[in-house]
Amino acid sequence: MRKLSYIASIALVLAMTVAACGRTVGETIDDTTITTRVKTAMLNDPAVGGLRIDVDTFKGVVTLSGRVKSQGERDQAIALARQIDGVVEVKDALQVIPD
Repeated sequence: MRKLSYIASIALVLAMTVAACGRTVGETIDDTTITTRVKTAMLNDPAVGGLRIDVDTFKGVVTLSGRVKSQGERDQAIALARQIDGVVEVKDALQVIPD
């Protein structure tokens, strides 16, 4: 009986956690991994490296925001994000602001 109560308590806590944030632990880890991979790809690409681009991921949907210097930089940032495993969609909130 004690074991059943323990399992029920864990299930309740997990259900509340998922309901509270809308994501499972696995989704949170996957989103963090995707964000890290997108940022790394951008830092390693000379066409966008060093730019101030914010990357946010929620359930595989990557949102890019910040400023770029040209449409080419915007296009490259979006292309890099799309190439990352696990990315479902890329939302573009980048602003092109030439120097």
